[in-house]
Amino acid sequence: MLDVAFEESGPPDGIPVILLHGFPYSTASFQVVAARLAERGCRVIVPELRGHGETRFLAASIPRSGQQAAIGADVTELLDALRIDRAVLAGFDWGGRAACVAAALFPRRVTGLVSVNGYLIQDIAGAAAPLSPTVESSLWYQFYFTTPRGRAGLQANRRALAETLWRRNSPTWVFSDKTLDRHAAAFENPDYVDVVIHSYRHRLGLADGYSAYASLEKQLTSLPQISVPTITMDGDADGVVPATDGSAQAKHFTGRRWHRVVRGVGHNLPEEAPDDFAAAVWDIASVYR
Repeated sequence: MLDVAFEESGPPDGIPVILLHGFPYSTASFQVVAARLAERGCRVIVPELRGHGETRFLAASIPRSGQQAAIGADVTELLDALRIDRAVLAGFDWGGRAACVAAALFPRRVTGLVSVNGYLIQDIAGAAAPLSPTVESSLWYQFYFTTPRGRAGLQANRRALAETLWRRNSPTWVFSDKTLDRHAAAFENPDYVDVVIHSYRHRLGLADGYSAYASLEKQLTSLPQISVPTITMDGDADGVVPATDGSAQAKHFTGRRWHRVVRGVGHNLPEEAPDDFAAAVWDIASVYR
């Protein structure tokens, strides 16, 4: 369904590692991480998610879905296209969700997982259950995107919206206009608004999923467990998902799992703390050398 643009580094016969970015971010989140892993001999692939950068849908008739089953299926379809049997998956935000979906539904394709904020498969059936007011306030943009005004705002203010979210998501991160511009270039994709809006409306139970992903979404309703070796990570300055000791999510993981908290770091953990993130990926990948 997609023509996926990606960056690749490291030896072609190295341990395959797929790094998956979030919203509103881009492959630039992994610039340093990718270099660190390539230096260690990994084959590093950093795709631009659907609706971002140069990734394009193959036909106008294909629904511009942003639902979790779609972004998870994109991962295994990319592995198929690159003729990679198994890979380490690592990501944050949307990318962490895509990695969790792929690891849960297609464990044979995943040698290990690194996920910021832990288990990210959405409980859409329970989407109406309220969270604490502090957490709800950090998710203001999700509710904004359910309205026509929010859609128009995203269309008109892609870069400015990203900057606003970044400052809330990562209050300790000092970033430059150049860094923001590098990411914002990926938001000029013609499908960006459609994919983003569908993603947030679907996760809140306010938009239907598409038939191509119905079977996968049905499997996700059970919140399937993840059996592959996993490192979960939190930044203790994350303005979206407060850091925890990881114990509350233990039930979602049946394989070996380690949880790490990175001090002074926000939501964009790979870019804010690239050495910590690269070390986690390498710790998972090196088991399979």
